[in-house]
Amino acid sequence: MSTDATPPSPDDDIRRQWHRLFGIALTELFEGAPWRVELEQELAVRSQLLDVAIIEAVGEGAERRLPPDLPDGLDSLRPHNLLTYKSHHEALNAWALDELIGHYVNYRKLHLNSEGKRHPSSVFGLYAVATRRPRALNTTHPLQPTAWNGVYDQPWGGQVVRVIVLNEIGTHPRNAAWELFANERERLRQGLIHYRARYPSPTSGGHWALLHYLHRLYQREVPDMAYTLEDFLREAEEIAITRAIERDPEAILKRFDPEERLKGLDAEERLKGLDAEERLRGLDAEERLRGLDAEERLRGLDPTLIEVWLAKQRRDH
Repeated sequence: MSTDATPPSPDDDIRRQWHRLFGIALTELFEGAPWRVELEQELAVRSQLLDVAIIEAVGEGAERRLPPDLPDGLDSLRPHNLLTYKSHHEALNAWALDELIGHYVNYRKLHLNSEGKRHPSSVFGLYAVATRRPRALNTTHPLQPTAWNGVYDQPWGGQVVRVIVLNEIGTHPRNAAWELFANERERLRQGLIHYRARYPSPTSGGHWALLHYLHRLYQREVPDMAYTLEDFLREAEEIAITRAIERDPEAILKRFDPEERLKGLDAEERLKGLDAEERLRGLDAEERLRGLDAEERLRGLDPTLIEVWLAKQRRDH
């Protein structure tokens, strides 16, 4: 995204909000990993902002461990990764890729190695993330598919740009961070259900804060949006519970001790489904016989034992 001295329009403000939220999502995604995420880097005297940079935060030769289950397309991060992002308001076109190459050139000039020299091109990764499929670009420069749905490798200006189309990405919990920025309702719904910050920040409010701001932005653009954020979250909880029960019918009950499971049930409901022996288990002799008349109490006893007991009672009295 580029800006200049022209006063920003309302549309520019909306686009800036989408870009910043996209950067915040990536910041949370890489929290605790040996990469840091920087937003809107200034690359020139005249304002030229690079949307997102994902930068390796470990020294040369140190072990580089990718966070688990990164979204599709981020499998081969380099020490310096430059991203341009196009929300559903913008099209990814040839000019956007030219601009990304320009940002790469400026960035490479500004960020030198420890010896004051330019890094080799091999330490840079270039990414173009777009909500919508870039149809015009694909007509003139057909996207080259990879092993992942919605992920393409596009040669451009002597570099290869990894193009990620969010409306085409594979439906999977690992892609939740991508799905939050798709503009298809089912994908957005899946993103809301599955998105979790890796290391929620106590100051930012974790992933709930990101979801809240995203929803506010959606409501601003689509005031009659059928779902409220509460609807999404409630549905997410219901789906999670249903799936847990499908995998293990007693999954929910296992989280409670026996007393909590029975809380609020009357005596009849507590005993429902138990046979006679199970109902009596755990009761002392007096509790087992409570409410029975004399004949019921004696039923099943050996007559000889009854005679012996009666004889003893007569002797004692």
